[in-house]
Amino acid sequence: MTSIAYLGPTGTYAELAALSYCQLHHLSDSPLCSYPTIPQALQAVATQEVDLAIVPVENSTQGSVTMTLDSLWQWDQLQIQEALVLPVQHALISHAPSLEQIQAVYSHPQSLAQCQQWLEQFLPHTQLIPVNSNTEKMQDISQNSHLAAIASPRAARVYDLPILRFPINDFPDNCTRFWVLSLTTNLTYSSNQDQSCHTSLAFSTKSNEPGSLFNPLSVFAKRHINLTRIESRPSKRSHNPYIFFIDVEASINEVTEAIAELREFTETLKIFGSYDIHQIIH
Repeated sequence: MTSIAYLGPTGTYAELAALSYCQLHHLSDSPLCSYPTIPQALQAVATQEVDLAIVPVENSTQGSVTMTLDSLWQWDQLQIQEALVLPVQHALISHAPSLEQIQAVYSHPQSLAQCQQWLEQFLPHTQLIPVNSNTEKMQDISQNSHLAAIASPRAARVYDLPILRFPINDFPDNCTRFWVLSLTTNLTYSSNQDQSCHTSLAFSTKSNEPGSLFNPLSVFAKRHINLTRIESRPSKRSHNPYIFFIDVEASINEVTEAIAELREFTETLKIFGSYDIHQIIH
């Protein structure tokens, strides 16, 4: 059986993504293993405690989940097997009889940000408290009618809590992309030239000077290879302060020459794999 790590506890969107993955691949018997943080879920795969991890990487409203990117740079032996795009609609979950009774709202920082406009309009004076996951404080909420959480309708059912308002996310098309990661290399990936095929990689440049990023990007531009995402993250080093994460709309087989040239302009280059993207419908 394939064991799968996810950001818990039970009822999170990461668990829903894991369940969707199991349904997609007919893995109904696979054990799902909850971890309190994204780095711990990824470390569990790197140390072979579990076979796969399913973690959020990017939200359509709030952008990248930086903890995932930073952890993947650290655990670079992990390979992306697949991407799942999950629609995300948030509910305000509470025993409070009205919005006016709510004194604090708990949720993951991404979820709080995805509902920022709604919160400013309807709960302008309520304390917003970021936690590791949407369902971390569900037990507290079940015992205190002055508290609320932002989470999925499924989480309300799992914890037998009422939904006070739904949906409350600011944008109706809100969705989150998850990566499925394992230790299995995916560098021999062969696609059908499908648009869903992507390759993800990251690199640091040899120097922090004008043109140091232009040269790596030009490797793809002159070959008419489309980049669907580029993101910089602090390297935590003074002499070369940034790491650049890139998603390429092509399989590894289609960018072999580009990557060979890219190595000439980079200090460190890490390839995280080629994969298809699946839209999950609920």
